Amino acid sequence: QEGVRDISRYNELVKSSNNQHGDGFEAPLPYIVVVIDELADLMMVAPSEVEDSIVRLSQMSRAAGIHLVIATQRPSVDIITGLIKANITSRIAFAVSSQIDSRTILDMGGAEKLLGRGDMLYHPIGFHKPLRVQGAFVSERDIFKLVDYIKQQESPLYQQSFFTEETSEEHFEEEKSDPLLPEAVDLIIQTGHASISLIQRRFRVGYTRAARMIDDMERIGIVGKYEGSKPRKVLMNKEQALNSLKEKMKKTEE
Repeated sequence: QEGVRDISRYNELVKSSNNQHGDGFEAPLPYIVVVIDELADLMMVAPSEVEDSIVRLSQMSRAAGIHLVIATQRPSVDIITGLIKANITSRIAFAVSSQIDSRTILDMGGAEKLLGRGDMLYHPIGFHKPLRVQGAFVSERDIFKLVDYIKQQESPLYQQSFFTEETSEEHFEEEKSDPLLPEAVDLIIQTGHASISLIQRRFRVGYTRAARMIDDMERIGIVGKYEGSKPRKVLMNKEQALNSLKEKMKKTEE
């Protein structure tokens, strides 16, 4: 709206405007830091969606004043994909077990020779070679003091929609079941493999719709709970699953 290129220029205009019209006329935009503590957990659940979001953020974040800090203990190519690596230009590598892991992070070896205990290679944007630096040890006491200081600056603003969860029965009864659910159940029983990606490929549906069908199967008791990288267990045979599904669908119609 103001015709500026980035957040720093926008805030300069706000400051100049406030000086002319009095303080408090308009608030400057804050800088935002997005921290992902373990990327591997997200990539196991929804790899394509997470990759798209990170790439989109990294492409637009600099002008908007958004900083991304992404960490993982699994520097493999299925976690740090080529697209993610191409858009995260400044990188840090701590001690890793192999040269392959070092190349995944830095595009070169060296991190496998680090000593640990904060010994790291820092490769900032614009540098041809990484810098070897020593990270400072931060104790739990230091962390608590820092968090307390941050809390005193501003009260947290929670997104309440993230915390309002419906019970399983209420959710299933309020929403009509997916018309593809019986076919998806049949597919899961036949293959013995409860997978969101399998439903996506077979029925050509999006991730959200496929995940909702798997969630409905869990509520009914057809498949087990999510267990990280392990596949969900199929708990019923075809007859039991279809009978349970019919009973639940009858309840939604009543």
